[in-house]
Parts: sequence; structure tokens; C-alpha cells
Amino acid sequence: QVQLVESGGGSVQAGGSLRLSCARSKYAASTYCMSWFRQAPGKEREGVAALYTDGGAVYYADSVKGRFTISHDRAKNVTYLQMNNLKPEDTAMYVCAADVVAGNPVCFPRDFKHWGQGTQVTVSA
Repeated sequence: QVQLVESGGGSVQAGGSLRLSCARSKYAASTYCMSWFRQAPGKEREGVAALYTDGGAVYYADSVKGRFTISHDRAKNVTYLQMNNLKPEDTAMYVCAADVVAGNPVCFPRDFKHWGQGTQVTVSA
């Protein structure tokens, strides 16, 4: 069973930065698609960014392009989301998702099978 544990959330002022981490419990040689989603109160969940663990980023939401960067450290089995120039509208619960690529080469959008519990990000004006 793959487990995902997020960390790095917190409260910052607008213009600040945070780096979220998603640690995947089960190491596998297989290629995974990793993604960050977020959900604010009263809003639908939205995909923020996605990548292949053996390749680069394949998706960024328009609202975060140029400010957020997704990356993956294969040695540590951790996926990161570097968030710069944060805005109050970035306030949300950020959740990590994972799925093995085999059988479906499309990384995003995708029906992810494994989800973390999330980490809260709050940006004040």
C-alpha cells in the first residue's frame, strides 16, 4: 500500500514562499505520476501541478504558472512543490496524489489512486 505524507504547510504573508513535501512510503522502480491538488473552503478541488518521477513537470494550473515549481527527488522518494510569491487566493488545503504510470501514459488529468491527508497553506494579505 502506497502512503503519502505531506508537510511544509503553514501561514505566510502575501509575497512569501513555502515548500511543500510529499513523501511516498513505498519505493518502486516503476515510474509514477505525482501531482499536487488544492481545495479551498466552498470550492472544488483543482489540480495545481504534476510530473513524472523520471521526467519533468507536465502540468501547471494557469493560476500558478511562473510562481510554483514541482520537482521530484528520486533518491529520497519525495515530491516537492515550491511556492513563491504567494497570494491570498492560494489559501487552501494542499494534497499530494500518486499513481503508477504503467497502463496509462497520461499524467494529467488522471484518476489518481493514492492520496495524502493534506497540509494547510494560509496566505494573509
